[in-house]
Amino acid sequence: MFTGIITDVGKIRTSEQRGDLRLVISCAYDMDTVAIGASIACSGVCLTVVDKGEGWFAIDASAETVSRTAAGMWEQGTRLNLERALKVGDELGGHIVTGHVDGVGKIVASETIGDSWKVTVAAPSSLAAYIAAKGSITVDGVSLTVNDIADQADGTAHFMLNIIPHTAQMTTLDTLDVGRQVNLEIDVLARYLKRMEDIRAR
Repeated sequence: MFTGIITDVGKIRTSEQRGDLRLVISCAYDMDTVAIGASIACSGVCLTVVDKGEGWFAIDASAETVSRTAAGMWEQGTRLNLERALKVGDELGGHIVTGHVDGVGKIVASETIGDSWKVTVAAPSSLAAYIAAKGSITVDGVSLTVNDIADQADGTAHFMLNIIPHTAQMTTLDTLDVGRQVNLEIDVLARYLKRMEDIRAR
């Protein structure tokens, strides 16, 4: 379980296909406090630490994980938003995040307004009904509030975000180029509502 509050930005040192994809990720965490088998969210994806050393940890990403996440995010040199798993007693500063990506969105507009950025993300039709204005959404592991949403004729939806300078500075959302793919996780309550709706539709 996570909160969507990023605590470090890591970088993929190496990416090697070994059946699954073995990634070595540099980080600033004190790895003496991270156990083998611990969970770390990497740009919104909950992954298991399988090896570690000073200033780095390794994870294995399955073909299923790679196929369901943003294109290009597992390449050597890519920066990743990192968050260690929530511990009992930790402050819940963002919202409840599971680290399970529900779909991939794409940035379709990005403009500066004052010191912040107004960003518009296209969400796939499978998620459109579960994103609401003033609701929470996780974008590349970052807990954000949806400012507004516009349904599209093809069943997809465009939702708007405001990225403040602090968020940009502390995450990979400092680069918001149009066309960039991002991992999306809907709010956990919306996830259960989606399941209920799917069952009713059978």
